[in-house]
Amino acid sequence: MLTATAARLTTTDRVLELGCGTGGTGIRLAPGVAEWIATDFSPEMIRIASAKPGAERVSFRVAEARDALRDAPFDAICAFNLLHLVDDMPTLLHDIAASLRPGGVLICKVWCFAEIRTSLRLFFRILRVLGLFPATQMLGRAEVLQALDQAGLELVADEIFGAYAQNPYLVARRPLSH
Repeated sequence: MLTATAARLTTTDRVLELGCGTGGTGIRLAPGVAEWIATDFSPEMIRIASAKPGAERVSFRVAEARDALRDAPFDAICAFNLLHLVDDMPTLLHDIAASLRPGGVLICKVWCFAEIRTSLRLFFRILRVLGLFPATQMLGRAEVLQALDQAGLELVADEIFGAYAQNPYLVARRPLSH
């Protein structure tokens, strides 16, 4: 997945990563772009990320996803395993599209929990009640693709990396004329 992402970026790109967690993606990919801004709502995640070797190439910031978009425009926005965690995915995708330069891309992976076995969905709900799993949206693949389209983004890649078909890697582009 990182190789596929790196292949879509250029040395002149300004990249925003939403929900960077402990920073591994940004640290690995930042040397190939002009600027990598990595955000997470958790100060602890940003603290961990900032202490890792290679972190000096990344601008780590504590920020909610929508607040991070204020530094637009971006050539690429990465959101790996984040969209199923936000309360209003369609609005966030609209804001992401508006924050991309024409021709810019959203590169994301999203868990489509609506497409996993019922018993597994129940298991995750129990974990959530116990405080061991975050609140998630029960998104389906079609719902995610429709939300990308309604945000004005054109799907350019839909792939599976790993063993879980319900966790697609999607690349969507803001059209050159929007």
